[in-house]
Amino acid sequence: MTTDPYIGRLLANRYQLVKLIGQGAMGRVYQAKDMLLGEVIVAVKFIAQTLLNQKMRERFEREATICALLGEKSNHIVRVRDFGADENEVSFYVMEYLEGENLSDLIRPQRLSLTRFFNITRQICLGLQCAHKGILVKGELCPIIHRDIKPSNILIIQDASFGELVKILDFGIAKLLQSDVAQTQSFMGTLAYCSPEQMEGKELDRRSDIYSLGVMMFEMLSGEMPILSETRSFGGWYKAHHYAPPKSFDSINLDFKLPKALKDLVMQCMAKEPGERPQSAGEILKALEPLEQELGQEKPLGSNLSPANQGLVQIEPRTRRAPTPDEICRRASWPKDKPISKIVFPHIIHTSQEALGTLWVMLSKQDIQNRLVSMRYNYFLFLTSPHPMVLWITALHNKEHGARWLPCYLDLKTTLGQKVTRLLGEVGCYRILFFALSEPEYCANVMTATIAPNQCRMLIDWANTSQTIASTSQPQASKKILKKEFEKLKPRILMKLEAVHTDFPTDMN
Repeated sequence: MTTDPYIGRLLANRYQLVKLIGQGAMGRVYQAKDMLLGEVIVAVKFIAQTLLNQKMRERFEREATICALLGEKSNHIVRVRDFGADENEVSFYVMEYLEGENLSDLIRPQRLSLTRFFNITRQICLGLQCAHKGILVKGELCPIIHRDIKPSNILIIQDASFGELVKILDFGIAKLLQSDVAQTQSFMGTLAYCSPEQMEGKELDRRSDIYSLGVMMFEMLSGEMPILSETRSFGGWYKAHHYAPPKSFDSINLDFKLPKALKDLVMQCMAKEPGERPQSAGEILKALEPLEQELGQEKPLGSNLSPANQGLVQIEPRTRRAPTPDEICRRASWPKDKPISKIVFPHIIHTSQEALGTLWVMLSKQDIQNRLVSMRYNYFLFLTSPHPMVLWITALHNKEHGARWLPCYLDLKTTLGQKVTRLLGEVGCYRILFFALSEPEYCANVMTATIAPNQCRMLIDWANTSQTIASTSQPQASKKILKKEFEKLKPRILMKLEAVHTDFPTDMN
């Protein structure tokens, strides 16, 4: 039996590789433990050894950049946390570790129910909509085209607050559409799901992803592929996608009835000409919404069928999706009792299912843009005397703009200070809500920061200890002492941040 030399390695003095969990043309993916964050499980992707040339390294780095930026904007795209190269100059990046079911495995044994189809498709469209809107690259908004939408690149995970959460994987061949960058005219993708224009190596836009989505939607609803090639060759698939009409739903012996509007939408997505397809993921979402709402009615689809056919229609009760914690945070607006100025303060957001520890920050709009891709660092200082007080330090750092310090004081003799401190310790993470000075009416961005397990334990201990300690002076006295300690700590923290030397979102403690 061949032993994988990567297993057990400590990468970048931080990530201990545990086991191989996937491999493909672009590289290998390992499960790993982030030893700096108390053995948090992450996934590490290495570029394939056969692709160790400058062009492929740049493509791999671009993939990491795309996922890092898009993962901050959408819950439906896998999040990248770190990027680097090992001692052999093999590029890697670190992403969130996700346990779930592959969509290809879900639809292989049987078709999806309509309720599940709508839920999964809606989330895929939201992820694609985010990618197609684009990311900022050197000040320019650049749309992202995935170019390999297929069931095996869709992961379904179970989330405590979200229910079934859909994640789009593998932006490995995604393309940034930049006006000042020459685009390669080459084919990459999965033949069965490629648009006609993609097979020609033409310039692609978001409508190519919509074609692939249409093929996948047909497969989700029917369990069959809508377009088949006479051979498995490139030429066979080229002919099929260009000239063979997709199967109709009516030609398949389904044991349920689909609404005509849904069938028409799926067929429209697979139109040979891009101009005849829906022009955006948002357009598909708009078309799906009334169909999904119809499922929630007492007598939805099939109510006009004859009695003999009504038994063939099986509709599941519609379950309304609860908003995610990040979605709840993004709906927040700056409190009326807080000044419109560069301040930081703690707050607890209560949802129907949980309490969220949050740090609210007001900065200039440009400063927020500069921090969209940042390393996140947090540290806590505790002072028992003269007044029990915690200094909650958060730092956002990237190579271009340096560190932005976000200090916040938690008075442990107040109800809010006690609650926030305990919540941080119990949950082990918090959200950072950013508001622009010029636009305080809505939340401009949300980031999540993780707290190391040893610090979580300390926070709970401090909250308990402070209850038995008497205050001998005003809170301001402890704040002054903690502020001096903070100034002493800053150079050491900065050295640590710069040593990691990464521009990609990650948490450090």
